[in-house]
Amino acid sequence: MRILMFTWEFPPLISGGLGTACYGIVKGLLKKGIEVDLVLPTREEVYFPLRKVSDVDDLPVKFISPAKEIEYTSTVFKDSTERYSYIGISSVPESYISVTEVQTFYEYFKNFTEKFEYKSRIPFNEVLNNIMGSENIFEKVKEFTFRAQRYARILEYDLIHAHDWLTYPAGIIAKTVSGKKLICHIHATEFDRAGGAGDERIHKIEYSGMTEADSVIAVSKYTAEMVISRYSIDTGKINVVHNAHNINIQESEDKKRIFKDPVVLFLGRITLQKGPDYFLEAARIILSRYPKVRFVMAGAGDMETKIVHKSAKYRLKNRFLFTGFLNAAHVAEMFLSSDIYVLSSVSEPFGIAPLEAMSYGLATIISKQSGVAEVINNAIKIDFWDVKLLAEQIIRLIEDPAYRKDLGEKGRHEVEQIKWDRACDEIIKVYKKTAGR
Repeated sequence: MRILMFTWEFPPLISGGLGTACYGIVKGLLKKGIEVDLVLPTREEVYFPLRKVSDVDDLPVKFISPAKEIEYTSTVFKDSTERYSYIGISSVPESYISVTEVQTFYEYFKNFTEKFEYKSRIPFNEVLNNIMGSENIFEKVKEFTFRAQRYARILEYDLIHAHDWLTYPAGIIAKTVSGKKLICHIHATEFDRAGGAGDERIHKIEYSGMTEADSVIAVSKYTAEMVISRYSIDTGKINVVHNAHNINIQESEDKKRIFKDPVVLFLGRITLQKGPDYFLEAARIILSRYPKVRFVMAGAGDMETKIVHKSAKYRLKNRFLFTGFLNAAHVAEMFLSSDIYVLSSVSEPFGIAPLEAMSYGLATIISKQSGVAEVINNAIKIDFWDVKLLAEQIIRLIEDPAYRKDLGEKGRHEVEQIKWDRACDEIIKVYKKTAGR
């Protein structure tokens, strides 16, 4: 079986959990004999024909010639940097952009809706015509969607798999021109990203994608319930497939301390969805009793300036530190130098970072409002808004090193069983059911 897959992220094109998840999914599918034609929002007209596991880390480049034939590029690359530069990969894609600017671009999508005489059960052309937001991100979405119909006509594949709203228009147009069935994978809804109502235009794209899809994959029961309650999607086509993690399990002796004091880590996007303000408030409470504890906020986002100013107002000084955005190597270093990991998300469809933290033996506290809470037992679970309880649980872990170590070790052993192989078995079941096999 061969899958035409659309995603906005794939290493090294990555800004969050979407890229990490897609990497694990594609690698797992290849192990099981499923071939993938991967299309990314790169600069050049290229796609990635992945046929064996090693292809995942060596992205072979193909392009469509003017004669509309598939050929390998004749360019010889000295290293991966040259390869990524050639195809125009950005280090931080806008998968989680907050739409704040208003910009209508009716003409962007008018041509393809007219050309293909697309007939939808809902006014999809109206959805596209009214998309407004950052000119850069939606220009890319437009180009990506146009590219999709080209690949859909030329490539040979059995099913279409689209990840999150940025690629749903591509998935729908590919389905339209090819007649192949579409699977939409929902990693996060606009309700999750916005921490509330969010942007109506993105809601319309998410609704359109999941309505037109033949099957929908949700990353947790939490997400599936939101899709059903907020979008009224047919329950019969929703499938829950929990995420997993990609990294190797780390032994506790690999710890590399930066500070001798206990380190409490928040690692994620500094946005409303992730609840960084609740983490800060808990730190304020704890530091009034334990002034030698170090709190580290690793990541970047639109709330970063607000949190920095608030930590200064609270006079937390060098006890509350900011790292900015971290690459994979620096993320590993951060895990190895920390003792406690906190996920304080307001709404988290899944949450891969806690699995990564636990694989490093960190005692972990997670929000009950997260999908990952469905699959792990050896972590402390609290409501995101309960700052007092969060502070109490962190203090307990600080005061009782034996308990902290035991929780970390149990968590590390637990996540050994949460593998992408198992998740991909479930995805393949969805493929076969959708294809009628």
